[in-house]
Amino acid sequence: MTTLTVWFDGGCPLCLREIALMRRLDRARAIHFVDATSDDTSCPIDRGALLARFHAREDGVLLSGAAAFAAMWRAIPLLRPLGLAARNPRVLALLERGYIRFLRVRPKLQALARRRG
Repeated sequence: MTTLTVWFDGGCPLCLREIALMRRLDRARAIHFVDATSDDTSCPIDRGALLARFHAREDGVLLSGAAAFAAMWRAIPLLRPLGLAARNPRVLALLERGYIRFLRVRPKLQALARRRG
């Protein structure tokens, strides 16, 4: 079985909502979720870098951005087809471009989510 650790920004309302959904979908508890804002010492890289992009470790390999999301999707049966599709370099490149665009608007979306509570 694949060992997967996902680090997320516990101070981000968008991240908290998404991780809550992923936890509900992860019925087999195949993913170890770590709040990168906590005092957890498992951070594999600088905490600032870890919080700037989504990260996961799959089978000992640290992944970032769309590749990290794809690893998380592969661990959840309902989303596994999306994660497997992302193994195609073209699909992964497309997802990464979308993720980079999202990162540009993330601060505005976070502010909006905080206002809506």
